[in-house]
Amino acid sequence: MCAAPFGGPVGMLMRLRGRAPWPKNPDYCGACFGLLDRYHGGAEIDSSFLFADIRGSTTIAEGISPTAFRTLLDRFYDIAANVLVAHDGIVDKFVGDEVVGIFIPALAHDQHPARAIAAGRSLLDATGHRDPGGPWLPVGVGVATGIAFVGSVGETHTAVMTALGDVVNVAARLAAAAGAGEILVHDGAAERAGLDTDSLELRRLELKGRTQATNAYVMRAGRAEVA
Repeated sequence: MCAAPFGGPVGMLMRLRGRAPWPKNPDYCGACFGLLDRYHGGAEIDSSFLFADIRGSTTIAEGISPTAFRTLLDRFYDIAANVLVAHDGIVDKFVGDEVVGIFIPALAHDQHPARAIAAGRSLLDATGHRDPGGPWLPVGVGVATGIAFVGSVGETHTAVMTALGDVVNVAARLAAAAGAGEILVHDGAAERAGLDTDSLELRRLELKGRTQATNAYVMRAGRAEVA
């Protein structure tokens, strides 16, 4: 039932009982996640994270009207949300020109690292990075896996479900360092996903705010390296 929320007339009844598709992933019932928000719950769990940034968004916005830029972002948000949901991810948030996705064992099971990477590849495809004429929107992606706090964060009346921890920061920094059409995959996530890294470029990155260098494998649009 968690993975098959009721629809139709029965769905109306179930909504009255607090059981309805979850806005962050409508393929799943939101009852349990609602409890997390209501009682300010959460836990440290093994999860994977995807951050995707539009490259050169300031330049893009400079060349078009504000309304046209809003329309472009709406298209990106819609596509990104569909991609995350299709890969059993949670649509955490949209922040300016960035989308954040969370992949937890409750939804993506042990495949959450591979699902996050696959979602990154699908997002690059959906934004046209395999098209001969180039992408309609240049996007860079970062993926990392590790222990994070996932749950309700903030004051009671403004609490939201999100994730916190070093691994979340790593994924964000990797996305910021990725070029258009690139997915930077933290080496731990690559290993957990069974990524064939023999032919991949390995970058040693000095990420902002981190005291140690970070190793990340570079995947590019159109390639399939997951075993």
